[in-house]
Amino acid sequence: MSSTIAELEKKRAAARIGGGQKRIDAQHAKGKLTARERLDILLDEGSFEELDMFVEHNCVDFGMAEQVFPGDGVVTGSGTINGRLVFVFSQDFTVFGGSLSERHAQKICKIMDMAMKVGAPVIGLNDSGGARIQEGVASLGGYAEVFQRNVLASGVVPQLSLIMGPCAGGAVYSPAMTDFIFMVKDSSYMFVTGPDVVKTVTNEVVTQEALGGAVTHTTKTSVADNAFEDDIETLLAARDFIDFLPLSNREGVPERPTDDPWDRVEDSLDTLSPPAPTSRTTCTS
Repeated sequence: MSSTIAELEKKRAAARIGGGQKRIDAQHAKGKLTARERLDILLDEGSFEELDMFVEHNCVDFGMAEQVFPGDGVVTGSGTINGRLVFVFSQDFTVFGGSLSERHAQKICKIMDMAMKVGAPVIGLNDSGGARIQEGVASLGGYAEVFQRNVLASGVVPQLSLIMGPCAGGAVYSPAMTDFIFMVKDSSYMFVTGPDVVKTVTNEVVTQEALGGAVTHTTKTSVADNAFEDDIETLLAARDFIDFLPLSNREGVPERPTDDPWDRVEDSLDTLSPPAPTSRTTCTS
């Protein structure tokens, strides 16, 4: 029994270290937190209940059988934010660049199914290069399952996506189908394919920021809803934001006491509408 427990603790330690200390240091050098550090900030202290910590990929091609990491590049589970239940997944860029495999996708789908069943928000911390190319169609099929959950959860439970790194392909298709998207300035990007592919196909030179940076998506394309200075500010903003949302379509929004009169006059609201219908300014209220 003691040997079994020792082996379990060994695998648990391996899962917590992700892709190794060297890759964690590289993540920190970029001003980014690791997948688990992000969950520590997002969730109430001590509330995180991890699921499928020891899941490993099932790919044997291209030397993948010798490259196995417990957890397979994503940390999934549930926790609370200010006492309210949420389900979360946090992609680990230190493991295969956070790329999605078949098992990786199954972990995400599992917590999304659980969220819909009990009626709780889903928060995805996305830091992924997209589908894991070594798994080919199996990886793409995994994304199809995630997309299906995005559709089924729409209008049932709130879905919040935090783009925490350079994401491409399916890693941004799925967030684009969620309800709200937060990004980190200068370290998170959303694009179908990166600048190198654009240059190869169209011979156009474009930067990551211009192609899919946080400022681009919050001021020009309106793909994202807000941009923040760093990981910590983004995660704290997500904590505050969840407080304004209902847990599901079966519950009302949270109510809190306020001393702000309901009939207070706010003159600045008169400036939202343009002075003429041909004005380029549009009303978003």
